[in-house]
Amino acid sequence: MSLRSLTRLTSVSRNWVFKESRCSMSQLGDLGDGAGKGGGSGGAIRSAGGAFGKREAAQEEEYFYKKQKEQLAKLKDAVQEEISFHEEQIRRHQEALNKAKAKAKLASE
Repeated sequence: MSLRSLTRLTSVSRNWVFKESRCSMSQLGDLGDGAGKGGGSGGAIRSAGGAFGKREAAQEEEYFYKKQKEQLAKLKDAVQEEISFHEEQIRRHQEALNKAKAKAKLASE
C-alpha cells in the first residue's frame, strides 16, 4: 500500500469520524442547554443549562477533540512505523534476490 493511499485512507477515516460526531451532536440541540432528549443528563451543572452548562459542554468537547487528535497521531505513527518495516523488508528481499540471481548467473556460465 503506498503512502498516498494510506494518506487518503487516514483522511477518509478522519472525515467520517468528524461527520459522525457532528451528526450525534445535532440530535442533542445546543450543548449545555440542559438535559438532552435521551432522558439522561450530563450532570447537575450541565442539566441546569446556562453559561456554566455551556462552558462544561465546551470543555468536554475540547477534551474529546484532543483525545481523538492524540489517537489519530498514534495511528499515523503506527502506520508510518509499519511502512518503514515493510520498506526495510523489501530492501532485504531485493538484496537476497540480487545475490541469488548472481549465483544463478555464475552457475550457468
